[in-house]
Amino acid sequence: MKVFTPLYSHKQTVYNIKGFEPQVTDARYLKDLEVNVEPSDTTLEALSRGSQVFSKRFKERLLIPKPYFSLAETDPSAVQKEIHNYTGHCPTLTWEINPVRGCGVGCQYCLVSDGVHEQDIIAFGNYHLYVRKLLDEQNGPDSSNDKHYYYFSPKTEAFQEATLLTGIAHRILREFIHHFELNPNSQARLFIASKAGARHLLVEDNGETILDLFSRLRNRMQFNTSVSIMPDTFRDILEPYAAPLSERMKAVRLCHEAGIPANSALVQPIITPWLTQEHISAFFDTLHDNGIINYKPEFLTACVENLAMLGQYLGVYDKTLEKQFYEDYLMPTNAGHRKQRGRIAPDKARSLECLEQMIKYTDKLGMSVSICHWVRLQLGISESLIPVINRNGFQCLGYQSGLFTK
Repeated sequence: MKVFTPLYSHKQTVYNIKGFEPQVTDARYLKDLEVNVEPSDTTLEALSRGSQVFSKRFKERLLIPKPYFSLAETDPSAVQKEIHNYTGHCPTLTWEINPVRGCGVGCQYCLVSDGVHEQDIIAFGNYHLYVRKLLDEQNGPDSSNDKHYYYFSPKTEAFQEATLLTGIAHRILREFIHHFELNPNSQARLFIASKAGARHLLVEDNGETILDLFSRLRNRMQFNTSVSIMPDTFRDILEPYAAPLSERMKAVRLCHEAGIPANSALVQPIITPWLTQEHISAFFDTLHDNGIINYKPEFLTACVENLAMLGQYLGVYDKTLEKQFYEDYLMPTNAGHRKQRGRIAPDKARSLECLEQMIKYTDKLGMSVSICHWVRLQLGISESLIPVINRNGFQCLGYQSGLFTK
């Protein structure tokens, strides 16, 4: 087991919020907040259940991951190949690269674990051998050499201490470098969405930083920063070991300076009550000033049980925002607005209103928007509003179709 000091951490954590104790989010709690919707009995039961779990985990200090991980080996031939295609309509084949079980960033809204970080983090030291095998099968000399993306890493943060301090991330990138040396006409492309800050990209292994390795892949990969729209204090609570926004923007600038495509952002999660015109302008001005020309917006989705915890966190910042948060999610007519694994999204009309508000502003900045099939279907988004492949060449999750012309 390896204990580490996180590269980034925040003074504000869920455990040192002055005067904070978890409450039971029930009908009385919502009434006292003056929430103007009446959730179903099923929803109220789930909120109460989630509150009890939250309280227990808070008391036992299980809400954020412990700063240690274990190393293990894997059998490259036994690793289950996974295609990243939640909706069934992704625009191209995308293979997942997931070298860690668990995650050290500790996002309380985590799409993979619903914010539960109690399991030990296990990093697979020889995972690069599986990547080598997968690349050879899908894009090697004996393959059809079709266009493929490889997503590093949808189920965990690609550049966390468990992958950086062990050289796992570096070895995975070197496999892609070696693959292109052997197969110069390969149509494999690497897609990275990450909350990494500048410090992450500058970690060395055998004399090479992550940024150095990016530079050797510059025409075959893209780096998409992952950033959220929410109050800074709230972000510190929800993302205990993530780089602050300023450091993520610094990572983007480092990529640009090295000639690495890094001009699209995964904007998630978006907290709808925070999405005022003032906050939209400030956030997207920051992205634009750092060379971002495209973004893929994702509103916060969570299981109903987890909404009780997330709402209470937001209430620490502003009780009015907490009230609006519950109103955006808990109306009975919104019960069916769910993503994979039953995660509930904000009210459809509210989501579309927020999306159009963002587009209206970012259009002025020359920024384009990419939207996945599920969101298009749920919100009735047409190609006249958002083309499948937009004017800047991005689609779906923010894949850059122009990479295949390199």
